[in-house]
Amino acid sequence: MGAWSHQPFGNDTASDWADVLMDATNLSYVEASLDRVLDAEGSYLEAPDAEEGIAAVAVLAQLLGRSKPIEDGPEGLNAWISGIGVRPSAALLDKARRVAERVVAEDSELAELWDDSEDAAEWRASVAALLLALKTS
Repeated sequence: MGAWSHQPFGNDTASDWADVLMDATNLSYVEASLDRVLDAEGSYLEAPDAEEGIAAVAVLAQLLGRSKPIEDGPEGLNAWISGIGVRPSAALLDKARRVAERVVAEDSELAELWDDSEDAAEWRASVAALLLALKTS
């Protein structure tokens, strides 16, 4: 796991995902990432899909204005979020909530990797904060 932080963009996978996102003109890339996580329902969720899913959730929380600006993402990410001018639909936010819950479940490789680290509590708190931001919508 190429992680340097418990924050949503504190890993190579999420950072690379954000680089692609910033070429998008809508939220379809975000939704596709959420769908990949949800498609793993009933099977083992691989860490890269989970990392991208959490990045997507963080973008949506920021779009709602319910989280602080993303500090660990690539340069230009906050500007992209501010400039996209799209409000996430209720259905998309529902998917994001389910993704945040799925990523911390027992059959998630990312959760297993974090649970084996000293920073597991911080990572779980970071995901919980995203989930809380989405639940207040």
